[in-house]
Amino acid sequence: MATDTRAFAIIGDPINHSLSPTIHNTAYRHLKMNCIYMAYRIRPGELYEGVESLREANIQGFNVTIPHKVDIMKYLNNCDEDCSIIGATNTVLVKQDELHGYNTDIDGFLRPILNRKIPLRGADVMLLGAGGSARAAAFGLIRNNVNSIRICNRTIQKAESLSEFCREHGVSSYADSMPGSIRDGFDIVVNTTSLGMSGGQPTDVQKISPDTVVYDIVYRPITTPLLKQASEAGAQIIQGWEMLLHQAELAFEILTGVKAPTDVMRRSLLGGF
Repeated sequence: MATDTRAFAIIGDPINHSLSPTIHNTAYRHLKMNCIYMAYRIRPGELYEGVESLREANIQGFNVTIPHKVDIMKYLNNCDEDCSIIGATNTVLVKQDELHGYNTDIDGFLRPILNRKIPLRGADVMLLGAGGSARAAAFGLIRNNVNSIRICNRTIQKAESLSEFCREHGVSSYADSMPGSIRDGFDIVVNTTSLGMSGGQPTDVQKISPDTVVYDIVYRPITTPLLKQASEAGAQIIQGWEMLLHQAELAFEILTGVKAPTDVMRRSLLGGF
C-alpha cells in the first residue's frame, strides 16, 4: 500500500460475509480515489486492542458491525447526537488521532420504508433483536410516530432495556422473548438478529397476515428464510441489501468527504450475491 493511500475498514465478528469492502472499493475506483477499504475481524472482548491496532495502522476511519456497535461508544472522543441518544455507533472517523462517532444505520434503515411510502404513523411494530442495529431501527421508528414497538429478544434483559428506551421517547413498548410464530396484530415486523446469515430463522411467519410488512436487515442471503416465508404468505418484504446500500452511501460521505456514487455502489452490491 502506497504511503499516501487513505485506508478505511469495517470491524466486526463475523466479518467474512461483509460486502462493504466491495461496495467502497468499487466507489473508490470509479472516482479514481487513492483509497482502500478492508474487513478487519475483532473478536468480542478484544475491541480495545483492535481499535489500538487500527490507530497504529493509520486507518483513517472505519465502519462498525455486530457485535461492537454499542461497546465502541466507550472508546470515542465524541459522537453525533444520534449516537449519543441511541448509544450505538456504526461509523467512526479518525481525525488528529481522535475517534468521532456517527450513526448512519437510522437513516439507512428508514430509507427503504419511506421510499415505498409505507405508513409509519400509528403503526404497531414487532422488532426482533435488541442490539445496536435494533436501537437504530427503534429510534427511526419512534421519530416517525409509530404507535407501539414490541421488542423480542433471546436475552429478555436486553429487550427490557430497549423497551424502556422506547417508552422514554414517548412510544408504547414492552419486552418479550422471541416468539415461535407470528400471525397478525402487527403492521411491520423487523428482524435485526443475525440468524438469517446462517440459514436460521428468528420466528415462523408462515401464517402472517398479507397486510404485514416484513423487513430483514440481514443481507446475505439476499432473500433470507424469514423473507422467503413471508413472501410466500403474501406479505410485502424488504431485503437487507437496501439498508446496507443507504447506510454505506452516508458512511462513504462521512469518511471521505466526497459525494457517494450511488448507482455504482448499488450495482457493485447486487453483483455480490
